[in-house]
Amino acid sequence: MKILLMLVAATIHVPKDATSIQSAIDAANPGDTVTVARGTYRGSLKLKPGITVKSDGSDGKDKLGLKRAEATILVGGVEMAEKSILDGFTITGVGTYDDKLWQHHFDTQGNEQPHEHIGAPGKPGIAVAVDCEVRNNIVHHIGYTGIAITGGSPRIANNVCYRNMGGGIGSMNGSTAIIEKNECFENFYAGIGCEASSPVIQGNICHHNIRAGIGISEGSSPKVSGNQCLHNRRAGIGIRTGDETRPVVEDNVCRDNDMAGIGVEEGARPTLTKNKLINNKLVAIGITGGSSAVISGNELSRNAGVPPMIVVLGSSSAVITNNTIRSGGVAGILVKGKAEIRGNHLIGTGPKAGNAIWAHAGAIVTHSDNTMEGWRHGVAVAPDASVTGSEQAK
Repeated sequence: MKILLMLVAATIHVPKDATSIQSAIDAANPGDTVTVARGTYRGSLKLKPGITVKSDGSDGKDKLGLKRAEATILVGGVEMAEKSILDGFTITGVGTYDDKLWQHHFDTQGNEQPHEHIGAPGKPGIAVAVDCEVRNNIVHHIGYTGIAITGGSPRIANNVCYRNMGGGIGSMNGSTAIIEKNECFENFYAGIGCEASSPVIQGNICHHNIRAGIGISEGSSPKVSGNQCLHNRRAGIGIRTGDETRPVVEDNVCRDNDMAGIGVEEGARPTLTKNKLINNKLVAIGITGGSSAVISGNELSRNAGVPPMIVVLGSSSAVITNNTIRSGGVAGILVKGKAEIRGNHLIGTGPKAGNAIWAHAGAIVTHSDNTMEGWRHGVAVAPDASVTGSEQAK
């Protein structure tokens, strides 16, 4: 007769069953849960494969996150392990947070920040390099990135990351993480940044960060959908650095950012579709620095302000189709590079609405099947621009 032995997952309570969180982790086996009572705990943690470390208490909401997360504080960093779960803690006190430096760069909109890779050396609040899950945590006042993902396909969900001296959440080194339903605000760089990685970034709220709400660079090709990027000091979504940077950016809301709704530069090649870009102070979409973009099915609007809604500058190019553009500025679409403009609805609002399409010197523009109303001029053409098309403003 065979006797089958089944291992029953255990729960280890801190401080009831173990005097420290790390000693409980060390004693745990795969499938076990370490449950931590409310309080403040000091020292870094290194998780083991297959265990869950969870704060005790209900999932009721408090000011920033879950009540149990706000009441259970880790002063020290956390290193994740394969198939481990970290659930419901406040993580702080890693590295040096410099409030004076943070405020200076906030005031100067990040214009004096160096163009650094997000993967520069540093110690994050939570270090993630494997398949695991990081959920319901609050990560703040870290001297580097709040949650740094350097590999694997982890799930990073329902966390709050703020006032960190790097990004709120950073994905790099080929990671294919799922980053969803997090709130990232007032971080030194982007709320969520990805470099040389292709995560799924969905359903997050990124606001009041010094640079972009979401930053994409260095050959990253993430799927970015359903996010809200609001009141960031530069772009709502910033995309840059090389023709291998090819994200798909769709169904996002970028509103009230201090520069662009979506900014594309340094040769990047995104697809931008079905986004809502509202009341961004400069352009709704800016394509610069030899970049190339597909811009389709977006809704762009601004209640006041002079700048154009879409700009395609220098050696950049764009295919601009089936967008709705509402503005009272100098132009709906301004081109100094190359653009194919088809099937858009351009609505000029107010007495200062200038040109629906404005082709500057050196521009190459093909336009067809657009509807234009409320503009002083339908298509304005500089003497040495090359323009093909026949629409007239209504």
